[in-house]
Amino acid sequence: MGAASGAIAGLVGITPAAGLVAPGASLVIGVLASWAALWGVSGLKRLLGIDDAFDVFGIHAVGGIVGAILTGIFYSADLGGPGPAGLGALLRQVWLQAEAVLASLAWAAFSAAVCAFLVDRLIGLRAAPDEERQGLDAAEHGETAYPD
Repeated sequence: MGAASGAIAGLVGITPAAGLVAPGASLVIGVLASWAALWGVSGLKRLLGIDDAFDVFGIHAVGGIVGAILTGIFYSADLGGPGPAGLGALLRQVWLQAEAVLASLAWAAFSAAVCAFLVDRLIGLRAAPDEERQGLDAAEHGETAYPD
């Protein structure tokens, strides 16, 4: 499962850079995004206290952020990309990538908060405590998934 998650994280990391970096850079981005996603799944999740059973945030968000920032680095002609050469151009592109990441995070946080607010007002986000104790399969569907 870890190898599959690492492969997905590498693919998530290289997606922002598809067609914009040299083949060797894509390998570097994939490896670094996989390592960052591993930290996101194991360390960051515990640090923030996130309940992410499928490790979606660690793999997709962390891997995507690393991939987007590294795209700015490897876009430079000095590193085989199609962008302009020079340190100034590299720093400008990294800054543009960071701005895009921040804008994406802000939009995702805002839209998730609006959706959570609406769902909470319309149907509620949590089951009642007695339903949780009974088990949601029995409470919601009138049956159990696993016989006693």
